[in-house]
Amino acid sequence: MLIPAAGRAAPPRQERALVAVLLCNVLEWFDFAIYGLLAVYLSRAFFPQGHGQLALLATLAVFGVSFVMRPLGGLVLGGMGDGRGRKPALLAAALLMAVSTFAIGLIPSFERIGLAAPLLLVAARMMQGFSAGGEFGIANAFLLETAPEGRRGLSTSFLAMTVALGSGLASVSTALLVGLLPAEAMEHWGWRVPFLAGGVLGILALWLRRGIDETPVYERAAPVPAAPEAVLQRVRRPMLTVFGLTMHWTVCFYIFLIYLPLFTQKQAGLSASEANWANALSTLAILIFVPLVGHLSDRVGRRPFLIASCVLVLALVLPALWAIAHAGSFLPVAAIQFLLGGCIALYSGAAPAAVVELFATRDRSRWSAVAYALAAAVFGGFAPFIAVWLTAALDWPLAPAGYVILASATSLVTVWRMPETAHRPLA
Repeated sequence: MLIPAAGRAAPPRQERALVAVLLCNVLEWFDFAIYGLLAVYLSRAFFPQGHGQLALLATLAVFGVSFVMRPLGGLVLGGMGDGRGRKPALLAAALLMAVSTFAIGLIPSFERIGLAAPLLLVAARMMQGFSAGGEFGIANAFLLETAPEGRRGLSTSFLAMTVALGSGLASVSTALLVGLLPAEAMEHWGWRVPFLAGGVLGILALWLRRGIDETPVYERAAPVPAAPEAVLQRVRRPMLTVFGLTMHWTVCFYIFLIYLPLFTQKQAGLSASEANWANALSTLAILIFVPLVGHLSDRVGRRPFLIASCVLVLALVLPALWAIAHAGSFLPVAAIQFLLGGCIALYSGAAPAAVVELFATRDRSRWSAVAYALAAAVFGGFAPFIAVWLTAALDWPLAPAGYVILASATSLVTVWRMPETAHRPLA
């Protein structure tokens, strides 16, 4: 087993499998987060200047456009995971992410190649979105199916930890680059460094994934009817549940961890370096609490933690944004972001297992990925863009809180009505 029972060590090959799956997920989320955190530099490199915030809005729109490819990635790569096995699908996702990330670091600027620059950026981001859309369902299914009895929540919670770790590494990398490099160097070439490094590390993750074995649960699972009517009957209800469940998760992640560094710089007066260090503390809270929540959800169930996260965010998001806007210094902003990270952890520790436990083995990789990716595409990917647009349209810096409240309320209703999955045997 990937996560051994107490007192027993995992075999080296299984340890490599765990590292291989998790490392690529760290890189997946590092690549996505670094784009948002370096959006200001990307807007200057790939879009014409002199039109107010249009270049930044265009850059954030490209961030959202990549999410359009996520459902397709979930359908194709997730389908590969259900039809041919988890391993080949994991290899394909890793290769696509490594290539697309490296490409962003190499695209010439708008000044050099004109309109081709933003078009190439869109193409690379769409490839990243395609890869990430399949990665979630495949990796989550792999972790669930290799977990020991009674530890599925703990095992899959490591997937959520990679999201936080990748985002945290992106924040730390951005803070270090901004702090160490002159502004001119950062604008001309410094922003490229994280993308090039991410591409190289993606090749390492691909090499590690070549050594993993197929999951025993998948190998034992019998084929299921492939007729569209039969598939729809099996997956319709769990897909709707996952879609509603994901809204809170994805909106909170992209508002609190991607948009908030922009918000803290503009509204709280933090420097770019301070904003990214505060963001790193938010991801630290997720890293600390997610495995604990995952472990406890194996005992008491997934729903109590999902409900608690929704309720806390509904109560805290508006006063938290108000407090950040009036803080004016690093420490109170960092403390508030740590608190918001804890709210995300309550959800992220329990949600990965709940998402894939709703599906049968031969449907698990594809349809959990598609449902999750659809919600992420509709509500999460454009969240930073929507936040900037709402702020400008309403001329109110706290306007993004309304978007978070809408998503959290919808997910709360969904979770309240969903079945408890923690103690169900895998079908």
